[in-house]
Amino acid sequence: MLSIEIFSDVICPWCFVGKRRMDNALASELGDGVSLRWRPYMLYPNIPSSGLGRFEFLQRRYGADAEEARLPKRLRQEAYDVGIELRYDLIQRTPNTLMAHRLIDWIYDQSINAPGPFYACASGQANNLVANKAALAQHRMAEILFQGYFCRGLNVGDVDVLVDLAAEAGAETAGLMAFLLSEQGTDAVNRQLARAPDLGIAGVPGYLMGGEFLLPGAQSEETITKIVTRAKARFAN
Repeated sequence: MLSIEIFSDVICPWCFVGKRRMDNALASELGDGVSLRWRPYMLYPNIPSSGLGRFEFLQRRYGADAEEARLPKRLRQEAYDVGIELRYDLIQRTPNTLMAHRLIDWIYDQSINAPGPFYACASGQANNLVANKAALAQHRMAEILFQGYFCRGLNVGDVDVLVDLAAEAGAETAGLMAFLLSEQGTDAVNRQLARAPDLGIAGVPGYLMGGEFLLPGAQSEETITKIVTRAKARFAN
């Protein structure tokens, strides 16, 4: 089994593109014996817990060029190529993503005691992307969070939105709101956030294979296929 840890932020468009490319690459027999685990990364950790208005965020980051910086043509095209229509026009708020990362971990923890193979990834392609039900649930949750933010303009820093998206992902949401409104799970997320720099992760997406080899960036499907093939030969156990 080759483990791939995916360091990502739910408001990173290249992480969304990278996820779809990884899905496509693993939609063949290459996906056999691959286990995925999502890990947190915060692009903007200093955003207030309540988030910032989208235009205010852009002005702080880009100044007078804020409007022009909203959606680079290259990003639009590369997202389109993997079936994503980025709807930045619908996004009203740039959230702090700590709560969303806690949700992704919560989904995994809730499912960890019910392992089992699966044969369909979140984007509907037949394959066996991950080795157990917990990893599948987490993978599906990541997809739905990306879709919620980038395709529907939802505020993924809002607790009500997160509970609704968890229900869409098929999770049993009893107790989830209380969990998200507490500090539970924060220490676990912070441990992973602190781990990222030690692994050489300075941006996302980042794919840590076999606990040793880091593949940075939203690589092409061809590159992902080549690297995963080599990593399976070297690190799979």
